[in-house]
Amino acid sequence: MRGVFVDANESLAVIFERLEKQGDPRVQIHRDPDVTPDQLPGVIDDAEIAIVDHTALPTEIARKCAGLKHVVFLGTGARSYMNPEELAELGITVHLIRGYGDTAVAESTVALMWAAARGIAQMDREMRAGNWLREDGMQLTGKTLGLIGFGGIAAEVARIALGSGMRVIAWNRSAKAYPGVAFVDLNTLLVASHVISLHLLLNDETRGLLSRERIASMRPGVILVNTARGALVDEGAMIDALKSGHIRHAGLDVFNIEPLPVDHPLTKLPNVTLSAHSAFRTPEASENLIGAAWEHCRRIATAA
Repeated sequence: MRGVFVDANESLAVIFERLEKQGDPRVQIHRDPDVTPDQLPGVIDDAEIAIVDHTALPTEIARKCAGLKHVVFLGTGARSYMNPEELAELGITVHLIRGYGDTAVAESTVALMWAAARGIAQMDREMRAGNWLREDGMQLTGKTLGLIGFGGIAAEVARIALGSGMRVIAWNRSAKAYPGVAFVDLNTLLVASHVISLHLLLNDETRGLLSRERIASMRPGVILVNTARGALVDEGAMIDALKSGHIRHAGLDVFNIEPLPVDHPLTKLPNVTLSAHSAFRTPEASENLIGAAWEHCRRIATAA
């Protein structure tokens, strides 16, 4: 059995090579993070396993990869890059990796929350332009943080936020419990929260969950943080709410279009802090991620 890591950047390639063990299935590393979907049939060739970091694998492209039986996606958001159900009809199983970066993403979420509350990025930009910008920030101790979705990342955010003196409430589609967190219905969360943070997978049920109507129901002056998926939010409604001040500030790591175009409306708003879909990017998370990818490959090869 043979595999190909189709879009490895150099740092992930080095970790992948280091974590290889004797007896592992043969996996070729294609060191090109900018590979395009139309190049994938040539890259994958007749390999049975494709390890994919961030490159789209449209169904019509996968159909041209005759030997492909397994896709190991480096993360949980495979639906943003491929259609697992359509691939399954071709006999291709998509494997996800969960939990590898829970702490990394949670820490980034909290960093965006604090940066938004104190306007740090805006002050930095203004000072570099020669302007001595001083405005009142939001003190977060005692404020309510609402977590929409409650998996491993949200649990880590709750741990950090509770330790900093915030009240934490959460909504999840299935019943959950966590010490110190009050689970409420979604409408209650939207109305009560001073800060709202998204922690949901993207699927047909969650796409556009934060609709214009739901954004309007949020507390005026709310801070919105999204380190999950851009399409969970009605982007146009969010931009309108930022312009009006209904949303005080947004801390965003994910977007409908990535990379974010230089002329995108979000880049023009002063009350937005942007990061380049990098919440998960720490050496510790990368080690966990690649280790889990190898475990998938070993299990697939053993079962073959």
